Amino acid sequence: MPNNYFVHPTAVIDPGCKIGNGSKIWHFSHVMPSSTLGERCNIGQNVFIANDVQLGNNVKVQNNVSIYSGVVCEDDVFLGPSMVFTNIKNPRSAVDRKGQYVNTTVRKGASIGANATIVCGVEIGEYAFIGAGAVVTKNVKPFALVVGNPSRQIAWVSEFGHTLEFNSEGKATCKESGETYLLLEEKVIKTK
Repeated sequence: MPNNYFVHPTAVIDPGCKIGNGSKIWHFSHVMPSSTLGERCNIGQNVFIANDVQLGNNVKVQNNVSIYSGVVCEDDVFLGPSMVFTNIKNPRSAVDRKGQYVNTTVRKGASIGANATIVCGVEIGEYAFIGAGAVVTKNVKPFALVVGNPSRQIAWVSEFGHTLEFNSEGKATCKESGETYLLLEEKVIKTK
């Protein structure tokens, strides 16, 4: 049965990995044996995907990203150019810590900007937006926009990635989609 995905001739795809239909893996990328890529993923140039990594459907990974063991990205996640994941909090060259990886989860629809660093052990909420160059050291709420080092929340965003401006009743509308959101007790809820 033929593969229903594209692999550039310079990419290395180890036996045992699972790649979903319609996915594309570009120049000089390496996918390790026990990793899973969903359908319609786009893996840019020079990307490394380690053992046990799980990518959902329609995940976009830009050039020069390494995704290490312990990372799970749900559907529709965007990983910007040269962003970084870690999987050990206290790495040492002379100390073997394989098997002590700390998990990181990126929830559905979240975007991580170029050159951001995600320190292991965090959860990035649905549709959160991590600004370029941010260093994330703690969990990020769904729909939160965070920037800086260490990252801090500066706003809320819609599923389309636009800043939400809440009125006195805690209601906001996405300027692109027209969808409405409610802010209750520091949580954003999409209402329609």
